Amino acid sequence: MKILSTSILLLGLLAAAGHAQAAGNCTVSLKGDDAMRFDLKEATVSAACPSITIELDHTGKLPAAAMGHNVVVTATSDVDGVNRDGIRAGVANHYVNKDDPRVIAATTLIGGGEKTKITFPGKTLTAGGDYTFFCSFPGHAMLMKGKLIVTK
Repeated sequence: MKILSTSILLLGLLAAAGHAQAAGNCTVSLKGDDAMRFDLKEATVSAACPSITIELDHTGKLPAAAMGHNVVVTATSDVDGVNRDGIRAGVANHYVNKDDPRVIAATTLIGGGEKTKITFPGKTLTAGGDYTFFCSFPGHAMLMKGKLIVTK
C-alpha cells in the first residue's frame, strides 16, 4: 500500500511539474528604441497560460508624437491589413482599430521612457499557429516586428 501511495504521489508531482513548465512562458518583455527596433525578433509563449502578458518598455527619448511605439499581436496573414486599418484609426486610437476582430491584443502607444502592457487570455492563441507582433505607428511595422511562437 505504501508503494502504491508513493507512486501516486510521484505521478501527481510529475504531472504538476509538467503543467507548470508548459504554463511557464506567459510573459513577453519587449524593449523598443528611437531607432525603430524591438530587442527581440522572436518570442515564445504557451497556449496553456491562463493569460499572456506583453510588456513594452520604450527605451528611447523621443515623445510618442514623434517616435511612438505599441505592440499589436495578430495572425501573420493579417499584419498588413491590421496595420493599414490601424493607421486610418489614427493616433487617438493608438493606431489600432479597436473593433478589428483580427487584433488579438494591442498595447497603448507610448513615448520614450514610458512603459505599457496588455494581458489577454492564452486560449486566444493556438499552439503552432502563425502569429506576429509589431508596432503599428505609421512606418514602423516594416522594421519593428517579430514572430510570436506559441507552444502547448
